[in-house]
This record gives sequence, structure tokens and C-alpha cells, in this order.
Amino acid sequence: MIKPAKGEEQPTIACRFYMSASGSEPVRGWLKGQSPIVRRAIGVDIGRVEWRWPVGLPLVDGFGRGLFEVRTKVQGNIYRVFFCVEDGVMWLLHGFTKKSQKTPPGEIEIARKRQKEVEENK
Repeated sequence: MIKPAKGEEQPTIACRFYMSASGSEPVRGWLKGQSPIVRRAIGVDIGRVEWRWPVGLPLVDGFGRGLFEVRTKVQGNIYRVFFCVEDGVMWLLHGFTKKSQKTPPGEIEIARKRQKEVEENK
């Protein structure tokens, strides 16, 4: 659990899972497939963003046009959770295990598509 800074009683931004038209929550499903240690580390990092937004490197990196990623490293593996912020809500759009130096374009495309859906459904 992330402890609030002195005087803070609630997170800077709320956090929600993106939900597809069919009702699935892809990031929640992806997280459930990870080990407890990985889930906890990613959760702690997402919590840091919730309580301290805006946050920069090394925890959060931007991809332009309002798309960001939470960067987590656990046991030598690298995990990323893409998100956008709309109306004070951090929308968790897409999560994946990073296996190459450069973020694969397909992973970014998935996040951008979901970001567009979130923006259109305000």
C-alpha cells in the first residue's frame, strides 16, 4: 500500500480498468495471469502513479498524445502497463511483458485503440 503524503487523504487520480464492449477487462485478466510477486510489484507502481500524478521517468514514460506507461521490473523481467488519463481517471489500457529493447508497435497499437475508445466514451 502506498502511504499518502502528509495532508493527502485520497489519490491524485482515480484508477480504473479499461472494459471492452464485451465486458472483459484485459489488464485485469493479464494481471491475474502473473505471479503474486509480479502482481504486487505492478500494483505498487500503479499506486505510486495514482497518489503522485504527474510522475515521470523512471516510473512513467510518455508515448505522446496522452498515452503513458507504468514501468515495472521484477526478477529480471520487464512489465509495462499502458494508461491514459481522462477526466481525473487513470485508465489501465494494456499490459504486457517486454521482451525487446524497443516497445513493439503492436503493443502500442492495442493501447492507442483502447485509448481512443475511452476518449470517445467520456
